[in-house]
Parts: sequence; structure tokens; C-alpha cells
Amino acid sequence: MDLKRDIKPITYLKNRTTDVVAQVSEGRTIVITQNGEAKMVVMGVEEYDRLHRGLALLKMVAQSEADVRAGRLVSQGKVFRELEEIIEDAKREQAGKKSPKTTKRIEGSVDRGRKARR
Repeated sequence: MDLKRDIKPITYLKNRTTDVVAQVSEGRTIVITQNGEAKMVVMGVEEYDRLHRGLALLKMVAQSEADVRAGRLVSQGKVFRELEEIIEDAKREQAGKKSPKTTKRIEGSVDRGRKARR
């Protein structure tokens, strides 16, 4: 952000709305001031979406770190073994050989997940 170029008074927004739309469409973010104080930020939709995707990623990282601190961990090997079992059970089910083991394992995983979130 270029502070000289990207901070504008509210009168600039009122008088040059079309110019502001063109500028933010090109990727600029503009800070609008009122009485010398920053009051709002105007940004394009693409920049807004990118910002929110970044925030969502940071939220997932924070939740993951909290899980690590709380000891809610599953080894990589266990995850892959369970996924392989689920895939094999699904293949058997498609072939007409339903396995009750899969249903119990999935229900158990769901129950553990619910308890961890409480």
C-alpha cells in the first residue's frame, strides 16, 4: 500500500466513485478517511476473497495447534491404515459383501470427534 496514493478523504470517494471502482478492480486497496481518521477500507472482490481464504487457513492452523497442545493427535500410520480399511470395505460392499466393521469404526470415529469438540 502506497500511503500517499491509497489513503483518500471521503469526499474523494463521493466525487470519484467510478475512479475508485476502477482502482480497486486493478488490485488496489484504498483507505477512506473522515475528519482525518481512517474509517473504512475499499477493496476489490478478488482481494476480499483472497483475504478471507487466508484467514480461514490461519484459523485451521490455530485449531490444529490447539489440538496438538491438548494431545488430540492421531499418528499418520493409523490414519492411513484406517483409510485403507475403509476403502477395502467400500470395495467389498460394492461387490455385495457388506462389512459391519466399517460402520462401527466410522461411528466410533464420529463419536470421538464429537467428544473432543465439547
